[in-house]
Amino acid sequence: MQQFDQPDISVVIPLYNEEESIPALHQSLTAALESYGHPYEIIIVDDGSRDRSYELLADLAQRDSRLSVIRLRRNFGQTAAFAAGFDHARGDVVITMDADLQNDPADIPKLMAQIDAGFDIVSGWRKDRQDRLLDRRLPSVLANRLISNVTDVRLHDYGCSLKAYRGDILKEVRLYGELHRFMPALAAQIGGRVTEVPVNHRARQFGSSKYGIGRTVRVVLDLITVWFLGSYSTRPLHVFGGVGLAFFGLGLLTGLYLTFVKIAEGQDIGGRPLLLLAALLIMVGVQLVTMGLIAEMIIRTYHESQKKPIYVVREVLPAHSP
Repeated sequence: MQQFDQPDISVVIPLYNEEESIPALHQSLTAALESYGHPYEIIIVDDGSRDRSYELLADLAQRDSRLSVIRLRRNFGQTAAFAAGFDHARGDVVITMDADLQNDPADIPKLMAQIDAGFDIVSGWRKDRQDRLLDRRLPSVLANRLISNVTDVRLHDYGCSLKAYRGDILKEVRLYGELHRFMPALAAQIGGRVTEVPVNHRARQFGSSKYGIGRTVRVVLDLITVWFLGSYSTRPLHVFGGVGLAFFGLGLLTGLYLTFVKIAEGQDIGGRPLLLLAALLIMVGVQLVTMGLIAEMIIRTYHESQKKPIYVVREVLPAHSP
């Protein structure tokens, strides 16, 4: 079996129960990469498939030394599958795409052109998306606008898996939960330069989508995580303490008002709901400030125990002797 040099490009593809798509996927992908003319490797992560996907992939890997197959013990989800592929990728640039044949490998040169132009992350934009309107395209449009506004990384299509990343950027990003769709925003938080290009999108040929409208709730929760990590990951007291002080101050003002009513006007305040509200606001405020202090201690332990800096260096120019 022929051996190949260090790849310039690593293509990472998570896969789950896609046995019908595998032959066409491998054929179209290798044709596109061979035509592009740069050394490459293909890493397909079998995310606990229950059909014949692994057997087909193993057979292809025997015949193609540029194809690596990672088989997970069970279905961990798309984010974990991407993370496994990233950990094994050797290329200077990592391309991600889906296994369902809806992404077009012929668009890879478009992504690489933007990488060569100096961008760190290039996201595909399914401008003419071949999916149903009500349960796929419309929720996607709303979600993309929400994500763009919250993260301030404005993309038309966060959900498109066809993306390109510089390898050094991926080393600085850790994936948990279902954060793979927020990779451009996470990379931008550490200084990555992001752009997007329109790409071809094809109708699904086999099977059905593994993702339904129920993922909307998970997207919103993950978006809160991304917002917090981007804005307050090294200063959690600023968010918890700020809200806590606001609650405490509101409760204190309410308490002072009730004190004035009691002393100056002689009114009974014992049965007023406002008294309970004032006490509740003060207690919640104290708890939030305390939570922020605890979070600060955890953050410091995290960074100091791992000697993890709170900054990311792009490059260092050598000092010149006078």
